[in-house]
Amino acid sequence: MEYPTDQLSRYTFEEQDVRGELVQLTSSYQTLLRGHNYPAPVQELLGQMMAAVSLLTATLKFEGHIAVQLQGDGPLNFIAVNGNHNQELRGIARLKSELGATDLQSMIGKGQLVITLTPDTGERYQGVVGADADSISEMLENYFEQSEQLHTRVWLYADGEHAAGMLLQRLPATGKDLTGFEHLATLTDTITAKEIFTLPAEELLHRLYHEEQVHLYPSQEVSFVCGCSRERTLEALASVSPEEIQEILAEEGEIMMTCDYCLTEYRFSPSDFN
Repeated sequence: MEYPTDQLSRYTFEEQDVRGELVQLTSSYQTLLRGHNYPAPVQELLGQMMAAVSLLTATLKFEGHIAVQLQGDGPLNFIAVNGNHNQELRGIARLKSELGATDLQSMIGKGQLVITLTPDTGERYQGVVGADADSISEMLENYFEQSEQLHTRVWLYADGEHAAGMLLQRLPATGKDLTGFEHLATLTDTITAKEIFTLPAEELLHRLYHEEQVHLYPSQEVSFVCGCSRERTLEALASVSPEEIQEILAEEGEIMMTCDYCLTEYRFSPSDFN
């Protein structure tokens, strides 16, 4: 079976003051997971967050970087996905102990969802919502209600192989009541994981909204981009004291660093520190 390529699609409705987004991920999601051996529930959560960051980056309409972090006192104490306006994503999860129950609350424990926007120009912004909802989707809806005051619905799916998401948002400053938005949200509620993983954007939107006039805009490619390099890793070692560097080199003969995101190994010999 062929799956849609990794892409974000934006769409609007001719007769409703509502806009939507659809993201479908396969290869970028699999690349993010490769080599990490995360438990299946963590793989799924990372996929949902990856889809969420793609949707958020498009929705918030800025040029720069975004980080979405979920942190708490549960076994899964940290999980984060970073992205930018070019739809280049990376992510990581850290477990401090084995998972017991695999519902979101049991995995995260008491915590918060932190969304940090760092525009290329302008001030950094951070929004925080409690991690007391039953899903990432619900947390994001709470974020929009709290920070943007815009009626927003989010749907997120992941299964370890594919990840996807949809977002509907009522346009600001419209005089219409919520009936149209709620009707479209009800239609979107009928989507299945199989449909959003396998159907091309145009076919999927037609299946959901066949009685509506939908305008689908050109899609944007989504990719996994770590951003690490030998030069950046060496720069990071500048925070380690020269004495400690020399001590490690004397004992090991080299310094090896592994990227947390893509697991690339970088090796540095004494000559790299001259």
